[in-house]
Amino acid sequence: MAHFLVIRLSAIGDVAMTLPVIYSVARLNPEHTFTVLTQTFLMPIFMNRPKNVRTIGLNTRSSEKTLGGLLRFVSALSRYDFDAVIDLHDVIRTKIIRTALRVRGKKAYVIDKGRDERQALIRPKGKIRKPSRQMVDRYADVFRSAGLRYEATFVSLFERQRPAPADVQAFTGEKQGRWIGVAPFAKHQGKIYPIEQMEEVVAALSKEEDTTIFLFGGRGYEEAVLEEWAYRYPRVKNVVGRFSLDLELVLIARLDLLVSMDSANMHFASLVGTRVLSIWGATHPYAGFYGYRQSPADQIQLDLPCRPCSVFGEKPCARKDYACMAQIEPSAILKKIKQLNETHDEIS
Repeated sequence: MAHFLVIRLSAIGDVAMTLPVIYSVARLNPEHTFTVLTQTFLMPIFMNRPKNVRTIGLNTRSSEKTLGGLLRFVSALSRYDFDAVIDLHDVIRTKIIRTALRVRGKKAYVIDKGRDERQALIRPKGKIRKPSRQMVDRYADVFRSAGLRYEATFVSLFERQRPAPADVQAFTGEKQGRWIGVAPFAKHQGKIYPIEQMEEVVAALSKEEDTTIFLFGGRGYEEAVLEEWAYRYPRVKNVVGRFSLDLELVLIARLDLLVSMDSANMHFASLVGTRVLSIWGATHPYAGFYGYRQSPADQIQLDLPCRPCSVFGEKPCARKDYACMAQIEPSAILKKIKQLNETHDEIS
């Protein structure tokens, strides 16, 4: 029996993408123990986990923000009886942690992020547009290199459909007709569909009497925008601030479809087996961050010579107009939603 320290600190979507791999590995290797080190505020994502999976939180926003704080954390961490480190992040902080443990004789296995492939994908001239290995597969490679068995057995955090908790049920009401989620925001502008155009999509969906729309986003500006939409259009509900993450996942699991950017919400939906229509701008699924088990056909993107221009969407638009998003017509999104709904109805 071995005890593995598994490290992935950020970002939210990337941490979410580790769950299907970690849970699958843990169930196929029940003789071993896996302790996941992640950001403290991300620990609630690891719900309904296998018995041999534990979590530890690192707070880089306060106590472990400085080098001194990190070193004190590493000193405390070294007292655990870890046999090996599985680094799914490979950044400065994780290098410090795994080096400190390696000095103490612990083996370390590190992810290959495929940085050269990504740079070839996003460079301004001579882009090589071919799929990079998906991150979930790269995560799995690290566990395999440590001699662990792996098969993609994970299906959902909620393997059995459960009744919604009373507070969720009070907000949503009994499910009637079709439930569609809309998550129109992302961390960077290059990944956000223009808000005015997304409002057109929501407005059109709200005219369908058999459809309820649930809006997902963050506090502040996003909440204000979504609250205005919920006020303006019938059968539209703003979810922001209503629930903790675990309960929000319960709601996402009950959706028929989530319309999302290349954002954490795409990955949250993937964790609970909900179909996602994803909209891509500055980034591209070829970079390896597509939702776990999402169909490659369930996406919208434009074939422009300048895209993708970024792996994570943080770079400013060289054209200044974010055409990769702005030129996607709301009618194209509505048409795709209709197609996916019809496919769902045929399967059902």
